[in-house]
Amino acid sequence: MISPFFGVLSTESDRPSRAGPILCVRAYWGAIGMIRVRGRVRSLGLPIAWGAAGVAYKLLCPLAQESGLQARIVTSAVFFAVGTALVLHVRHSLVRELRQVRRVAGAAQRALLRPLPSRIDGLDVAAAQVSAERGAAVGGDLYEVVATEQGVRAVMGDVRGHGIGAFGTVAAVLGCFREAAHDEQDLDGVLRRLDRALARHLRQEHPAGAAEEFVTLLLVEIRPDGEMLALNCGHPWPYLLSGVRAEQLAPGDPHPPLGLFPLPPVLPTVGLGRLEPDEALFLFTDGAQDARDARGRFFPLATALSSAVAEGPLFPQAVVARISTALRHHTRGTPPDDIALLVLRNGRPAHLGVRGTGRTATTSPQPTTPL
Repeated sequence: MISPFFGVLSTESDRPSRAGPILCVRAYWGAIGMIRVRGRVRSLGLPIAWGAAGVAYKLLCPLAQESGLQARIVTSAVFFAVGTALVLHVRHSLVRELRQVRRVAGAAQRALLRPLPSRIDGLDVAAAQVSAERGAAVGGDLYEVVATEQGVRAVMGDVRGHGIGAFGTVAAVLGCFREAAHDEQDLDGVLRRLDRALARHLRQEHPAGAAEEFVTLLLVEIRPDGEMLALNCGHPWPYLLSGVRAEQLAPGDPHPPLGLFPLPPVLPTVGLGRLEPDEALFLFTDGAQDARDARGRFFPLATALSSAVAEGPLFPQAVVARISTALRHHTRGTPPDDIALLVLRNGRPAHLGVRGTGRTATTSPQPTTPL
């Protein structure tokens, strides 16, 4: 069962389909179930053999029939050895099963929330994500960055709920975005595709509670000349990192989150200004600014960003690492909500205003940074 599963994960194309992430989710749970069943069946053989050895000793060995102190000591030692062997075998089987399940889960999660290239079409990229559910690398937050003919398009979203429970909705939204970002000429077309995909997913997977499910979403397009356009559905606005300052952009009121209300007939994009060379855009989910310490104080995201920018060169990996460290220190462990961070820095030379193609400039992937 494992081989076909990894076959699904390794299938790649220039235009990923929405079915890919959904298959990953189904294969993830199916593979784990098969591992458990097969592991339990195989693990019965040795315990039965050990138990049979103990019973045979008690019934067939003459020494076991005696009632003297020496016979009792030997009998106790035999059964202690049998019991110890059983415990060690069960422990070894559980550890082996856990490692295999983790490998399967890790492969599925990496296929869903794929590691981003360190550079995409002239933009330096870094991302970090942490799930509020222990043992899960992917939760209810999502992000993706793709290079298109219109420019670099990015999505940052937050599904209602967190942890493994939001896995399916994340797969539906990301699968649709990876297609729509290439197919649609304008951002409003991308957003409408995402809205339809989410509605279809909720009708199929949550027919009873579809009206209560929603996704906050921020779509950003960075054109070759640095112009930034956005569509916001209930998501926090990003920060512009420039020089030694961090300024949150707030060009207007966002639309309601996807899934709660129908989209309006007209969806004008919002201008975020121009991303000049060496400037960066910091996208995040509300888990970052809502994280609290032991005394209930919110994480000072703006202050932490200003400090991160002032500490050294504006490299996306460094900014993500500094904010991640500050979040860990503030929450003293795993935060109560999922957190995702994404930094896009304009690494194009100042005299270059146009790029050549819509392909990724560098394809060396960077691992998603754990918080």
